[in-house]
Amino acid sequence: MNKKLRITITTLLIVFLAGIIFYPKYKPFLVKKMKGQNVSIPLLRQQQQKLNAEGFLIVPTDMSELINSNGTLQPDEQVDLSFETSGKIVGINFTEGTRVKKGDLLAKINDKPLQAQLDKLEAQLKMSEAKEFRQRSLLDKDAISQESYDQVQTDVQSLKADIDLIKARISETELRAPFDGIIGLRNLSEGSFATPATKIAPLVKISPLKIEFSIPEKYSSEIKIGYPVTFTIDGNDHPFEASVYAIDPKIDIVTRVILLRALYPNKGEELKSGKYAHISLQLSKIKETIAIPTEALIPEMEGVKVFIYKNGKAQSVKVNTGLRTESKIQITKGLKFGDTLITSGIMQLRQNLPILLDTVFTNK
Repeated sequence: MNKKLRITITTLLIVFLAGIIFYPKYKPFLVKKMKGQNVSIPLLRQQQQKLNAEGFLIVPTDMSELINSNGTLQPDEQVDLSFETSGKIVGINFTEGTRVKKGDLLAKINDKPLQAQLDKLEAQLKMSEAKEFRQRSLLDKDAISQESYDQVQTDVQSLKADIDLIKARISETELRAPFDGIIGLRNLSEGSFATPATKIAPLVKISPLKIEFSIPEKYSSEIKIGYPVTFTIDGNDHPFEASVYAIDPKIDIVTRVILLRALYPNKGEELKSGKYAHISLQLSKIKETIAIPTEALIPEMEGVKVFIYKNGKAQSVKVNTGLRTESKIQITKGLKFGDTLITSGIMQLRQNLPILLDTVFTNK
């Protein structure tokens, strides 16, 4: 071993031995500058053992249970238009995608044979009515029997019934709008042969709109006619307001849900039928209760507990829960207004652990 290496090793040994000898004597007087104050090492270690955490000050809170569901926007009225009889289409009187009024003539089937029959019957009716008039005059003079007059009168009534039947058959050759709405794309052209099974075009009414959705059966007793509903649609975060107008009288035995329908005015027809809707209903409104963030709950075998901040330390408290929303849960027993709940570092908390609160929230 060379001389330089021996000197280095000897020096290190002397320093190590000196540290062992003198450290216990000077340890109480070692200090460290921290935030402008002299803090002893024992005090610094004590502060480092405290857990930095966030708190939640419990104040009276209004709560309401939120139910989320999915539904579909449906037209108020919808029908696939078709004729009541068969025949060749001789006229189409609508433009696709336009509005029509109830009673508007939309399409026509050839009715010339029926019109000819109507003309014939009306001519026969005139002759029968004239004959009936003459027979009545003779009956007044006792020139004919009552039986003869009744026969003529029956002929008149029979012709009138035949005329009404022909008129009804003629009306079946006319396709008229059953309600106000917007007519869709037509499937046939003039000259096509149509039957009652032939769909001419769809007709829809989207003002108002219906929203059909379902909720779990346990909430069925809370929903009444007129209950407010909020919904949004894909691509539009703006909430729309509707109200329940119909409730299915039965519960689905497979899914255990009940079907509801709500009505949205849609006066500007900004929404179209067929869209997917995200439904929200607020139920079980409770005023001035204890509500805490759900992440503060700690499940146990016996139930659930939370930690509160008391006298600088964490204190474990068993609680009973009630109403639950997406972010909060009601506490029915175990906490009181004014308690400070610890909401961070949940997995590190234990009874009487020193806590250093960084921030205290009143609404989280």
